[in-house]
Amino acid sequence: MASPMKSMTEPRATPMATDTESRVETLTGSQIIWDTLVHQGVSVVFGYPGGAIMPAYDAMPGYPIRHVLVRHEQGAAHMADGYARASGGVGVCIATSGPGATNLVTGIANAMMDSIPMVCITGQVSSTVIGSDAFQEVDFTGVTLPITKHNILVTRTQDIMPAIRQAFYIASSGRPGPVVVDITKDAQQGSCEHRYDTSPIRLPGYRPEHHPVPAEIAEAAALIAAAKRPIIFCGHGIIEANATGLLLEFVQKTSFPVALTLLGLGGFPATHPLSLGMMGMHGEAWVNTAIQEADLIIAMGMRFDDRVTGNLKTYAQNAKKIHIELDPAEINKNVKVDLPLVGDVREILRMLLPQVAKRNCDVWNSHITELKGDSAVREIQSLPDNGSLFAAHVIHDLWRYTQGKALVVTDVGQHQMWEAQYYKHDHPRKLLTSGGAGTMGFALPAAMGARMACPDDEIWVVVGDGGFQMTACELATCAQEDIKVNIAIINNGFLGMVRQWQQFFYGGRYVATPIKSPDFVKLADAHGLKGLRVTKREEVKAAVEAARSFKETCIIDFRVEQEDSVYPMVPAGADLDKMIRRPVPVGAISELPSEEAPGEAQKDVPPHNPIFETGKDH
Repeated sequence: MASPMKSMTEPRATPMATDTESRVETLTGSQIIWDTLVHQGVSVVFGYPGGAIMPAYDAMPGYPIRHVLVRHEQGAAHMADGYARASGGVGVCIATSGPGATNLVTGIANAMMDSIPMVCITGQVSSTVIGSDAFQEVDFTGVTLPITKHNILVTRTQDIMPAIRQAFYIASSGRPGPVVVDITKDAQQGSCEHRYDTSPIRLPGYRPEHHPVPAEIAEAAALIAAAKRPIIFCGHGIIEANATGLLLEFVQKTSFPVALTLLGLGGFPATHPLSLGMMGMHGEAWVNTAIQEADLIIAMGMRFDDRVTGNLKTYAQNAKKIHIELDPAEINKNVKVDLPLVGDVREILRMLLPQVAKRNCDVWNSHITELKGDSAVREIQSLPDNGSLFAAHVIHDLWRYTQGKALVVTDVGQHQMWEAQYYKHDHPRKLLTSGGAGTMGFALPAAMGARMACPDDEIWVVVGDGGFQMTACELATCAQEDIKVNIAIINNGFLGMVRQWQQFFYGGRYVATPIKSPDFVKLADAHGLKGLRVTKREEVKAAVEAARSFKETCIIDFRVEQEDSVYPMVPAGADLDKMIRRPVPVGAISELPSEEAPGEAQKDVPPHNPIFETGKDH
């Protein structure tokens, strides 16, 4: 990952007046928490009160920070995560000790895997009873040690401000990540003289910044000049470093094609002629094939995870590899590279651009176009024509009707991959999704956090019927906090991605994947929100327009084809270019007049989920 730069969307906190900057005051530990957060630019926190954090909540009304009351602490962590991804700043969540804190764990792990800057403040039992199994006592720093960038247990009032300042610095510097500050109840209740410290933070042994030497830049330029079949990989680090403009400049100069990771989508415009689309397990077939044929890979701000590479033994064997990466631990961790450039991708691109000659790659790019062929059309047009609504059509139409300008937050599963394939993202921070952890239940709360960061954006939640039910309780938060998002439930009556694996690799035995859901329209109504149901493609446009017109959160229950699968798919451990492709009957393409017309049904699939045959409510 690359280090984050300040986003154009800054947290909208009201800092304390200048004449108080040097004033010494006597404050409680609880007051110090909020005073420090205000000085850090925090304007909103997501949380849930409880005994060990109650002193902090009691002090909160005296400070200009909005508190969003969640229905489950996991939602608080995902909201802070979504806020950070959308804003480029640091998200903050707060919870009490014991079960309140442990409910944050999934969201913390999710942020750690995706390198998201987040500060989690938790209450802890009084220092005098730590280790005695006191009521709601959990060693939360011990629990979160493997899933945080750093964590701190604070037992003294005077240590609260330094700990929180360090947490923000560590979370946002170098490769970003979540930091936990666990504060005992007596530290919150105690008092001390307080003056906010504005001096630079220096932590012994912590060196988050790295810089390449000129000789390495020159070597990279030489490899670039010699390449005939190059590909650039755009990862999440491009977005975190605000380096999208420099990447575009580099591509315009070199004519190198760009493949993107899931979290890199939006880091390079999807509609640019040299954008190849997503790579990896559910990436575009022509992209994976081109990677295997490349003679140079320039990986920028990505970590070569297993969903990108396939079989490491056969991965891009003919390619020299330049890895631009801020975290030295990622170099050669999964894929051995020829030239590591350790440092911020924005800085490295600035150094590299003057040394790269303008050129074209017409022969190579023409070859990739031949590999692509009619695949871009076939994948959406070859869907079965049996009167059903298809998820790919829903996503494609959502992209058209929002003109590709919406901020989309997806959950995890088939719908996530369809969104990556059919919603074309031209701008950074317009797709928020759980990558490394693959956390079901992420989308709705993360979108609510994004709403706090981007009050003027059109926000769509794209979620499956399974993942949505994991955090659907946050609909009550939408209602109470007056949070407006649009929710597109891709409802197929299955845990779709698991069902797909069962179909492909487990003999079609659908064990524990058919899932019964409530009537989502009635569920929306129960919360005082809006709900719609769509069963035909011609109904999509009207539903999208209606959702956009409502001031309240709106759920659209898209009843899609139950046993459709995501294509292409690289089986786990297979070579990257050995993909399962959607079956297409001979002549199907030429028979289709437009992308509105689907093709024939795929054959040899198990019987439909009977849940859909029992009526509207399922």
